[in-house]
This record gives sequence, structure tokens and C-alpha cells, in this order.
Amino acid sequence: MTRFSMSFHEGSGRPDLAGDLAWEAGHTELWVRVWPGAGCGSASFTLCSLQPSLLWARAPGLGDGSDSGLSDSEESVFSGLEDSGSDGSEDSTEGQDGAGGDGGRGQTEKPAGQPAVSTPSSPLRTEAVAGAQDEYAEDSSDEEDVRNTVGNVPLQWYDDFPHVGYDLDGRRIYKPVRTRDELDQFLDKMDDPDYWRTVQDRMTGHDVRLTDEQVALVQRLQRGQFGDASFDPYEPAVDFFSGDLMIHPVTNRPADKRSFIPSLVEKEKVSRMVHAIKMGWIQPRRPRDPAPSFYDLWAQEDPNAVLGRHKMHVPAPKLALPGHAESYNPPPEYLPSEEESLAWEQQEPSERKLNFLPRKFPSLRAVPAYGRFIHERFERCLDLYLCPRQRKMRVNVDPEDLIPKLPRPRDLQPFPTCQALVYRGHNDLVRCLSVSPGGQWLASGSDDGSVRLWEVATARCMRTVPVGGVVKSVSWNPNPTICLVAVAVEDTVLLLNPALGDRLVVGSTDQLLGTFTPPEEPALQPARWLEASEEERQGGLRLRICHSHPVTQVTWHGRGDYMAVVLATQGHTQVLIHQLSRRRSQSPFRRSHGQVQRVAFHPVRPFLLVASQRSVRLYHLLRQELTKKLMPNCKWVSSMAVHPAGDNLICGSYDSKLVWFDLDLSTKPYRVLRHHKKALRAVAFHPRYPLFASGSDDGSVIVCHGMVYNDLLQNPLLVPVKVLRGHTLTRDLGVLDVAFHPTQPWVFSAGADGTIRLFS
Repeated sequence: MTRFSMSFHEGSGRPDLAGDLAWEAGHTELWVRVWPGAGCGSASFTLCSLQPSLLWARAPGLGDGSDSGLSDSEESVFSGLEDSGSDGSEDSTEGQDGAGGDGGRGQTEKPAGQPAVSTPSSPLRTEAVAGAQDEYAEDSSDEEDVRNTVGNVPLQWYDDFPHVGYDLDGRRIYKPVRTRDELDQFLDKMDDPDYWRTVQDRMTGHDVRLTDEQVALVQRLQRGQFGDASFDPYEPAVDFFSGDLMIHPVTNRPADKRSFIPSLVEKEKVSRMVHAIKMGWIQPRRPRDPAPSFYDLWAQEDPNAVLGRHKMHVPAPKLALPGHAESYNPPPEYLPSEEESLAWEQQEPSERKLNFLPRKFPSLRAVPAYGRFIHERFERCLDLYLCPRQRKMRVNVDPEDLIPKLPRPRDLQPFPTCQALVYRGHNDLVRCLSVSPGGQWLASGSDDGSVRLWEVATARCMRTVPVGGVVKSVSWNPNPTICLVAVAVEDTVLLLNPALGDRLVVGSTDQLLGTFTPPEEPALQPARWLEASEEERQGGLRLRICHSHPVTQVTWHGRGDYMAVVLATQGHTQVLIHQLSRRRSQSPFRRSHGQVQRVAFHPVRPFLLVASQRSVRLYHLLRQELTKKLMPNCKWVSSMAVHPAGDNLICGSYDSKLVWFDLDLSTKPYRVLRHHKKALRAVAFHPRYPLFASGSDDGSVIVCHGMVYNDLLQNPLLVPVKVLRGHTLTRDLGVLDVAFHPTQPWVFSAGADGTIRLFS
């Protein structure tokens, strides 16, 4: 409702309205506040019931230009008398400065603390201004910005308009002009120290600088604290009652009379229950029979009815009858030895033939209780009601039809079938061997600290080079124009010129090594290249590459200029690549992915294959990125070989598995072969023939036929063709390395018995 003020004058038939008069629809009661003036009655609050038809819409005499200076908002807010704190029943004292000359219209002095009241002689604007000042003096509005009066509407509606809202007078509030680009904003950010505490008001579009109290409030809220800094969430709680026993009780009200007088209501309930028991309506509880009530569920069932009702009834499988092994006094051949007992304990429970170990007792009275009786009975019950049983239709299939159609080994010749030569001369186990590119010479390394060079055709030892340590790896340079042998001894790689074969090739190799000119400023490298002394050159040594850790493998690139070595260490320096022509060494990796076992260069593409214990990673050397990661599903990878075409890979593991990968097919194994009984030590591909071989600690070499077709739709054909034996087991070690002849279908094997055998 709109507030208004009125004053009564003598001789006037109606009040003098000082503003607009309006009422709320549906209400006829109006509060009128009369201020005392000259010739007026006493001041009081008068509640009068008025009809809407008796109220003036607007007072006569106020329609002229006396209110032209007021806006609609000022009239709606500031028109009328202000409420005072005095009650209508209280008397107010008044003082007059003097009687007015015009019928008592003099100025009236109001009591202290009361707002200004408009009189007929005071202009309307003065009253409005005074009302406006008092209005803002007592305003308790908690709005952030009272200028924008758009209300609770989305500000996105004003995105396409130049203004952001309206003020109290209905005028538009225009958005501030923002013509500053990002560079100006950056300069302001650098120059203005308060830039970080300046935010934009979405209601008006202006920038507002936060005070220290507001910044502290935001920081407390971000830390999850309370907004009020003086609030203590851990203040001690005030107990309503003390925990100590006091003399006077909290309440000492005497006991009620009904607490010791029998209740009449309970008496009526008991009488009704007694009457119900007499009438037999309530039966007393009978004692329960402690005997268990077990009964046969199928006692009254007809056995034929079960089969008739269940057409697909399958009886429960019967337990196998006990054999001789389960006897308390079994025959001696059924008693396991210590080795068999140890092997039985190491096997998985699902792989054991018997779930118990046969034992012998002198008499039946000495047989103890079976420890797994309850466990096995429980598993039997689970099998009976949890394992589904169904009737399977028997299919008459010839067992021979289930065997895959493999070609006969006779049709897959040539491949090695028998032992041809034995190379004797080493005093300890032979760890590694390598064949020259022409196939005329053979190099072998042993734990006796020597490298021997053999003639393949005659098994004659042409030269023995003592190296002073255990030889871990030997690799002949695959380039036929270079006569070099790389030997890994402890933390050094020795480059030997065996001086065998064509003298022109031997001389050109020394000339190639002698043309190197060291740079003026040597670069920092992970390995040191040292020239051999004159005495060492007489023994065939040309270069010495020293490392910081023991070397476990050395292998050449197909062109013969690069070689990769594997170091027995942790970190990203496990694999190093050396360049022979420039005598440079580099570490290709920045981080390690496990203990590296073997490395190999791709025969065709610029790839490097790195085999760790559980995976094989294929890296692109030019792009310097990981191309593929192969998962052989083995516990420990021991060896690796790449097919001459480059599209297939085989890995041997210490858990007696040989894994074949098709690099174009998947990262999972294409085929897993389990022909060996013990750990695999070495695998190799033949450079020309479709053959691959594997050597194991069981002392055998298994040769398989592995045909890779050019048709991508046809899978490789893997057929084991021959098992070659000849090595004797020494210290539980058998064949340690295998290698194929480059041109003939021959295979060499190095054994722990100190011999090298040629199978042809």
C-alpha cells in the first residue's frame, strides 16, 4: 500500500492530502496518522473504515505543476508521512513559535526524534527530499547493488544489448566501454598491484576491488574454514549437569500414590485373560520336543516317478574306487621317492595325478585320521549340487581326424638329422658360438677364458686367443668384407681380427681401422675406445671398448658398422649402440622398462628389438619411438631370434616355452611350443632354409620346420621335424647356444660338457 499524509484544517470539510491516496484491493481499513497543527485536534492514530468509493483518487489542488519536479519513483517511494516511534495513545507536547496570520497556518515544531511533516505552507518537494534522506538513513537493505533493478532474471538476456539493467528511475544502466585488448590487460596486470584482487560485477559490468576482509574471507572459504574468523569450532562444550555426585538431587518429587496402589485397569485385563483361558480361547504353550525331526525326503517317492517326471535326469557321478596307491600298505612300486615327493609338492594342485602321497604303515591301527577328509567331503557336496550335469550326445568321430594334417618330415627335407662332427678343446662349458658369413670358420667362447677359432669342415682348432676372463658372448661381423669378431669379456668388448681366410679381406679390415682420426675435442661417451698395444695386436686384438658394467651380450647390425651390447645393470644404460667407423657410443633410451635380457637388430627395417623378462619391445630407431610391445606370456625370456624376412619372431623362456610371434598379426603369441622339458637357453633361425632350432637344459636340440608364406592370408606352418641329442648334462646344464650354418642345413650346438657338435 502507498503511504500518505493528511492534515485537518478548521473550516475544511476534508483533509488536505499531501500525496497520492490509494488502497489495496479487497481491504477497506485505513490507518490515518494526524499530526497536531495550528487549529487542529489532538494528534492520534485513528483507525477508520472507509469504503473505496469514499476515497479520493487524487486531492484537488495537487494536479498543478507543484509536483512536476518529482519522478515516478520518488512519488512512489517518498510520498506520504513517515512512521514515527510514538504510539497513538500517547500525548505529544507541542510548542508554537507564534500564531500565524492566515487562520493558524503557522509552522509547527515537532518533538525531537520525529520526522519532518509537511504542512500546507511547505512545498511538496521539500517533504519528498526529507523523506528520501530519512529513507536511506534507516535503510537496512542487504543488496549488493541497489542501482540495478532488473530483478532475478538471467543476465544473459542483456548480452546483445548495450545496457545491463535499469535504475530506480527506469533509466538504462549502460555497460562500461571495454576497448582494451589483451596487451592492455597484461600491462594493467603488471602495473596495477591490486589487479589480483579486482573482480567484475556482473550486475553493472564495473570492476570492484575487494577489500582485505573480503580477500581473507575468500581464502578461508577456499581452505574449507568457517567464514567468521572469530568462530571457534573446537570450543569446549558446556555440560548442563555436572558429572560429580551432588548432595541435593535434581528433582525431589515424592512418589505418586498410584505407584503403590494396585491398578484397576490391569485387574480388568487379567480377569479377561483368565476368563479366556477357562473358555478355551487361549491355549497354554506346550513344551517342545527336543528330539530332531529328520525324515527322508524321498521316502514316499516312486523311483520310476522321478525318471518319469524328469526326462533328462542324470544321476550323480560315482566316486572312483580306491586303488593300490590308497592302501595303508601299498606295493613298493607305488611309494614315491624323495625326488618324486619334492616334484609333487612343487606342482600345482590341478596338475597332480594324485591328490595325496602314498604312505606305508606297519598295521591298520597305525593309520592316522585323514587330514583332508572334511575338506574333500565338502568339495564332493559342492560338486553334487553346484556343478551342472547335462546329457551329452556322443558323436562318433575318428580320433585320427582330430589330429591336424601335417606334412611328413620326409617331405620337409633338408634338415639336420644326425651328428657329424665334435669340436673338442675347451676345458670348461662353452657358452657361445658364432659362424663366419662365408660358413668356413667358427668362433666359440668358454668359461676357461679363451676364444677358439675352428675350421668347420675339419673340426680343427686354427687359433686360440686367451682373453683372461669368462666369455659371455661372441659375434662374427656379418659383413663379408670385414674380418672381425666381437668378444664380450667381463666389462669389455674385444674386437679381434682372426686373420683367417682371404688375406685381402684381413688387410682391408686393418686398413679400415687405421683410417680413423680422433677428433680434437673428444665427446663425452658412455664407453671408452682404446687401441690395442703391439703385443696385443700380435695376438689378433685390434680395439678394446671398456664399459662401466659387465657385458652380457654383443650383436652386430646387418651392415657390420653398428653393434649393440647389453650391460648387467639397472637403469636406462642397459643397452648401448657402438659405431665402428666413427668409434662413437650412445645410449638410445632415457628410461628403463625392466631388466634387459636380449637385443637384436631387425634384418630389413631400422628397428631395434629389446627383450626384457616379461615383454619384447620394438623401437623405431629413426623416429625414436616405441612401435610395438609383444607379450610372450612367459615367466622369464631367455633368448630371441628374428626371422630373415623380418615379419616373425621367436622367443625362448626359462619355463620351457618357445613362443612364435607374427608381427603383422598381433602382439600376442601366434603359437606356443612346449617340446622341451627344461629351460630353453638359445633359439636361432636359418638364414636361407625354413628352419629354426632351440637348445635346452635337457641336452637336446629340437629342429622345427617354419615356413612363412608370402600370402598374408595363410598362416605360418610350424612342424617339429627332429630331436638331436649328443650333449651330456653337466651341473644340470645342457645346450647353451645354437647357430645355423649360413649356407648349409647344418646346426651347431654348444654344450656344458665343453664340446661343440655339428648336426647335418
